[in-house]
Amino acid sequence: MDIAYLIAPLLLIAIVLASVWLDRWSVPVIIVALAAGILFGSDVLNLWYFSNVHLANQVSNMALVFILFQGGFATRRDSLRLVALPAIGMATWGVVLTALATFLVLWGVLGWAYQLAALIAVIISSTDAAATFSILRRQSLPPRLASTVEVESAANDPMAILLTLVAVEAFASGQSGGWTIVPAFLWKFAAGPLIGWLVARGSLALFNWLQPQDRGHYYVLFVGIVLLTYGLAEVSQASGMLAVFTVGYLLGNNAFIYKQGIANFSSALSTVANIAMFVVLGLLVFPHQWGSIWFDGVILFLVLTLVARPFAVWLGTVRMGFNNREKAFLSWSGLRGAVPVVLATYPMARGMEIGQEVFNLVFFAVILSVSVQGSTLGWLARLLRLAAPAKPSPCYSLELMTMSHSDLDLIVVDMPGPAGNPGPLIQDLRLPQGAVIAMIARGPEIVSPRGNTQLRGWDQITVLAHARDEHAVRSALLGSST
Repeated sequence: MDIAYLIAPLLLIAIVLASVWLDRWSVPVIIVALAAGILFGSDVLNLWYFSNVHLANQVSNMALVFILFQGGFATRRDSLRLVALPAIGMATWGVVLTALATFLVLWGVLGWAYQLAALIAVIISSTDAAATFSILRRQSLPPRLASTVEVESAANDPMAILLTLVAVEAFASGQSGGWTIVPAFLWKFAAGPLIGWLVARGSLALFNWLQPQDRGHYYVLFVGIVLLTYGLAEVSQASGMLAVFTVGYLLGNNAFIYKQGIANFSSALSTVANIAMFVVLGLLVFPHQWGSIWFDGVILFLVLTLVARPFAVWLGTVRMGFNNREKAFLSWSGLRGAVPVVLATYPMARGMEIGQEVFNLVFFAVILSVSVQGSTLGWLARLLRLAAPAKPSPCYSLELMTMSHSDLDLIVVDMPGPAGNPGPLIQDLRLPQGAVIAMIARGPEIVSPRGNTQLRGWDQITVLAHARDEHAVRSALLGSST
């Protein structure tokens, strides 16, 4: 067991080093983590033998709880309002349409076994937010299209999880043909958000009431709230994942004490959970088993990418204002990732005979999806004339971590391009009373804000101001640049 204390840290360090090096080619960190797990696993270097499906399933579920919370926390209300119908539609009925089309082709056209086709169809029906974000951050897409892709990928996991739980339970209990699963599905779908809403209301009050001297207590409280949400929902036979996502969304879109600290902690914890989960799943993979399933894995990837996803996009976005180029991009942007691989462990964890086959097929198709679609998504955006080079991420940022009630906030505004385009002098801006420019990040340098400092295109301006004045601050900066 002591050897794990050497292998595990070396594995994590290798993942970070490889991710930094491969980032120039937009290779998502989840692929690096998967590859590292496979490389260190029993089939290749044999440094760490791991075959405990139940432990992998429990670790993955725990990781998913925090990943889905962060997905909800990072979903902005403004972005959701901008694309509410298409994004939420694709995150709900789009997932159902994808699963339905995949099942019909696999079972009805290609003649796959009914149970195998049904399980794979629901398991692989959702897209991956982490992989999508890591690739799209290099492209500047039209706002409505970008928001649709981002919100959908962040919000469609709960529906896929619900479908999988119902399908696995139905097949495992032998009730696949009965109507008893319908009330259970409806209860999971309806009660999960309700429990999440109730916990979120109580959590906001608790965060604003407590004022501990040790900031670490906020992090402990955060972990407790997230796990309690999941536990309450699961005990109630509701969807714990949907409840957690709901809590994340509500907390992310409401003010509370020490929110910035919680945001940073949640983001970091989500990244750690994502990497750890895929390392464990990679260790669970035995590549020698791919010899008998690789052809079916390719077929599954092609059906999902060229038939099921386009079918869901073109039918699910009818009369929603997307042109053909945007629909083509939406179709190709349906990258598969974390959630399908985790869900693929469920049949194995329930002891189903086809569990290993399901896991191998889904895993193989996910690798193809992230590799093929992920490496060509930016190229396709440029080919369809939907993208321009994205603004590089600033090297500096400021954060305001409050441990008491305050209506002051740091408002970050990105000046429009092109890069270096001359803008107004700070002294000519009509900022709201009390608003102060705290920092100007310009590429690899920080510019000291003075009255005679001229703003430029792609500058990132950080303003300390009252939260109620955010719109006025943005209008003063962006209105002056036009």
